[in-house]
Amino acid sequence: MPKFSDISSRTQTDLSTKLSKNITLNIPLISANMDTVTESTMAVTMARQGGIGIIHRFLTIQEQANQVLKVKRSGSVMIENPYLVSQDETISTALDIMAEKEVSGLLVVDSESSLVGILTERDVLFESLDSTKLVKELMTKDVITSKPGINVDEAKDILKNNRIEKLPLVDDDQKIHGLYTTQDILNTENYPIASHDSKGRPLVGAAVGVKGDFLERTEALLEAGTDAIVVDIAHGHSENAISTVKNIKKAFPDCELIAGNVATAQGTEDLINAGVDAVKVGVGSGSICITRVITGSGVPQLTAVLDCAEIGKKYDIPIISDGGTRTSGDATKALAAGASSVMLGSMLGGTDESPGSTISKNGKRYKIYRGMASLAAARGRKSKETGLVDLGDDLNDYVAEGVEAFVPYKGTVTDILTQITGGIRSGLSYCGGHTIQQMQENAEFIKMSGAGFAESKPHDVDLM
Repeated sequence: MPKFSDISSRTQTDLSTKLSKNITLNIPLISANMDTVTESTMAVTMARQGGIGIIHRFLTIQEQANQVLKVKRSGSVMIENPYLVSQDETISTALDIMAEKEVSGLLVVDSESSLVGILTERDVLFESLDSTKLVKELMTKDVITSKPGINVDEAKDILKNNRIEKLPLVDDDQKIHGLYTTQDILNTENYPIASHDSKGRPLVGAAVGVKGDFLERTEALLEAGTDAIVVDIAHGHSENAISTVKNIKKAFPDCELIAGNVATAQGTEDLINAGVDAVKVGVGSGSICITRVITGSGVPQLTAVLDCAEIGKKYDIPIISDGGTRTSGDATKALAAGASSVMLGSMLGGTDESPGSTISKNGKRYKIYRGMASLAAARGRKSKETGLVDLGDDLNDYVAEGVEAFVPYKGTVTDILTQITGGIRSGLSYCGGHTIQQMQENAEFIKMSGAGFAESKPHDVDLM
């Protein structure tokens, strides 16, 4: 219900919130750990806009860790471990490294790992991919460097005054201690509300399962720099989920751990007692989820958030609303009901940053979006695990709880997030809340009839 508000402009509202016990976001939005929603490109954009992306787990351990590394390197103010190439390698090898790591340049070292040059795209502009020339033949040898320990403003001055794009940091023995780049510095200025870690790198999370390699995967992801691990299972109030949480916390006690999904107060409390730092709430509410239809189990999303948030508040553990968000108004209601943040799937699934190609159908553009309990997703997982394309009878006994669908192409995710956060800010102002917490304190829910809902939407007009 609307409440008295002293907010004259929605820009006066503050959307910062807790993702988990020890991680703060600048907007309360998370991109879902789904293979048609979040890989490194989506996660980078989410972090730049103040949220966070969760890299899905349906990759090999190394592939998923590499996705995390890409996010971390995309916005580091200072790159601690820049990519290197030996001066005696071929240009072909250097080009392969640049393509694999998605970078525009490499620092060149000698046999003692001392800096001797730099190789950029401009140095190899007209070289063939199979060039046998050596790196030392084409590299730039007179490299401007600086000592370790300089701050970003000092680095910016050196880059500007010398009209260069890369500034290696080396000691007296020419050993490399880091790298500043013009692009990374510009990124910090262009994205003022970006969510980042203590080293200035973009925040990113990654999902793990409850069977098999979850400890090995968690270790690799943490080494790659992930800020949060998400235990990903459809039924989070289960022995599998709880034992996984305990095992991960025992092996990695400092790990920021999120788990779900649950839909009840008891499920929330059991996960909290197992050691989680945030609980993900939502069973059967996603647009491509058919769990309630197939199994008969689930709780309407707003009810689930209200119930689970009471327990979260009791233990001071954040709640994440996952599913059922079709509009900014839905996100606002979830936050008002007690969620600290909202996970988005279908709203982001058709954007430029989501994995997959754009498909044309009947003159319109779409992207594929699928539930992680769908048959197609299960087939993809099995294929990834076994290396086989034709899985024969392996999936005959699989009962799908999700579907695969087309979602309309939506353009860039930045525009989507702008619309959603704008709606949430307006929602705060209607509740008289300068912050999400104040909105939660002021929030009052009422039941709405079908007629009331109908008049909430455009009516008695022909839409253009």
